[in-house]
Amino acid sequence: MARMLTVRPAGPSDTADICGLLNAVDRIEIGRPETDLGAVEADLHHPDVDLRTDSFLVFRSGRLLGYALVWADSGAGRVDCHFRVLPGHRAAAAHLLDLVESRARALAAGAPDAFLWLAPGSGRTLDPGLLPGRGYRTVRRHQVMTRALDPAADLPPSAPAGLTLRACDGGEAERRRAHALVEETFAEHFGHVERAYEPWLDHIDGRALDWSLVWIAALPARGDVGVLLTRDDRTSMGWLSHLGVRDDVRGRGVGGHLLRHGFAAYAARGRAVVGLGVDTGNETGALALYEAHGMGLHYAVDTWELALHSQG
Repeated sequence: MARMLTVRPAGPSDTADICGLLNAVDRIEIGRPETDLGAVEADLHHPDVDLRTDSFLVFRSGRLLGYALVWADSGAGRVDCHFRVLPGHRAAAAHLLDLVESRARALAAGAPDAFLWLAPGSGRTLDPGLLPGRGYRTVRRHQVMTRALDPAADLPPSAPAGLTLRACDGGEAERRRAHALVEETFAEHFGHVERAYEPWLDHIDGRALDWSLVWIAALPARGDVGVLLTRDDRTSMGWLSHLGVRDDVRGRGVGGHLLRHGFAAYAARGRAVVGLGVDTGNETGALALYEAHGMGLHYAVDTWELALHSQG
């Protein structure tokens, strides 16, 4: 069967076909399409990706069956991968993994204890024995959580005593302050990679971000204590991508206020749903905070890890 497969790199002209494939997988895994064309375009134009060597499209008889993108911008030894294959095509999935793992070893060459991280959606479209059979193990579970919005009920919240919020649409200095707060408040989170400002902008596609939808929280005598970074470029929902609070002020209602402020802002923009992703092993209590504010599970994704021994 593998002899019937053809593989080539992706290119900008493949964006619509890749988006269609990812949405076909979405329909199976989460019940509806939730991949936007802009997200695929951003991935294919990432400055740390060379499409000639880091992207793979696998076909059978001209039909696109699978897509993978590999990159290594997270420090020595770590390689990340987007990986999706239509169900029922184990040979295509296995062949794509061969290519991904080979490229990952090349990207991580010389690094001790190198590893590949891969998150193949909820996993419903993959043969359940495929990844364990190749030496992968699960290392973390993330949940995408959502909440319905009501413009009549989700009004701007009253702030805890002294707490103020400001939008980051005042220029470069405010964007850099948001970056510093993200780095500080996420420093101990699983998988977080410290990035300087410019690489961070590339990582979050920050040059396409509406910075009026990013807010910094401040307290008297303590200065800036929290940040909420959101984006309104998804078709299916508003998205809260980063909510961070300095550890010395946690438990004072800052995180909850930022969260409710995000709900109100997106309800006022006419959004019916808002979502976010959370590491279920997060030790700051983030999962409980979101549940307490009415957010529920949309779907879960496991991160799989493969040790990248140089000889395979």
